[in-house]
Amino acid sequence: MNAKMFAIYRILGACSGMLVRLITRPSSAYKPFTPCDPELLRRVLEPADIVLVEGNQKVSTVIKYLTQSTWSHAALYVGDMPDVNAISRSEPMLIEMDLAKGCIAVPLSKYENFTTRICRPVGLSLAEKQEVVRFMVDHLGLQYDLRNVVDLARFLHPLPFIPVRWRRRMIALGSGLPTRAICSSLIAEAFQSVHYPILPQIDHLPCHDRAVSLHSRDEILHIRHHSLYAPRDFDISPYFQIIKPVIEAGFDYRRLHWDHQNSVVVPRSGRPA
Repeated sequence: MNAKMFAIYRILGACSGMLVRLITRPSSAYKPFTPCDPELLRRVLEPADIVLVEGNQKVSTVIKYLTQSTWSHAALYVGDMPDVNAISRSEPMLIEMDLAKGCIAVPLSKYENFTTRICRPVGLSLAEKQEVVRFMVDHLGLQYDLRNVVDLARFLHPLPFIPVRWRRRMIALGSGLPTRAICSSLIAEAFQSVHYPILPQIDHLPCHDRAVSLHSRDEILHIRHHSLYAPRDFDISPYFQIIKPVIEAGFDYRRLHWDHQNSVVVPRSGRPA
């Protein structure tokens, strides 16, 4: 590489660094609507569960707009795997893709003050779950080339004039390297490694000449490219179960104490729910 190209790459790298800091700046106005009890969340989670996060960054707002969703980020719960807990043995961990840091392990407590949702794959064996987790662990430390400013600049503004049918393609615009940190792509790849469906494209083929009903046709699935997946896809996928910690813990509405004067639900502890 000659001196001129090296200088260009340095400039692009500096510009990208500035953009990353800008679009990942937390919003001071963010307030979670329904944050889950951290201890309850920890008890309910299982390895290979996906934790969707509402997000409070500028890039989060854009992703939620482009995908027409509440969720802007996804992380995979890995629990107490020795490889991951060597980083922090204090609590169970998540593996996520960070725009600036790449593939990293973070403590579950990072999102205790965020609105979250648990999506659990149905039917995976213990060995298959371990394989999904191992895929993510093997990619720890993966970094991204942030020199492609186009990949980052699209997250500066939601661009409200973009037609709905093109918004998902906007997420995949560019080189695809920083895209993987945004679009839950690595998690999608992890599940594709065990041939687990998320939102496949489906063709209906007649199983015999007289079949006219969709219910009497065979379905042929086609794997979609991982760069097109967003956090919302795990939420709406028919193959992932939505786990609500409060219900899993044995919710009983009869234990709620209503403050009829102020129209606020107050638990038996006396603190507002």
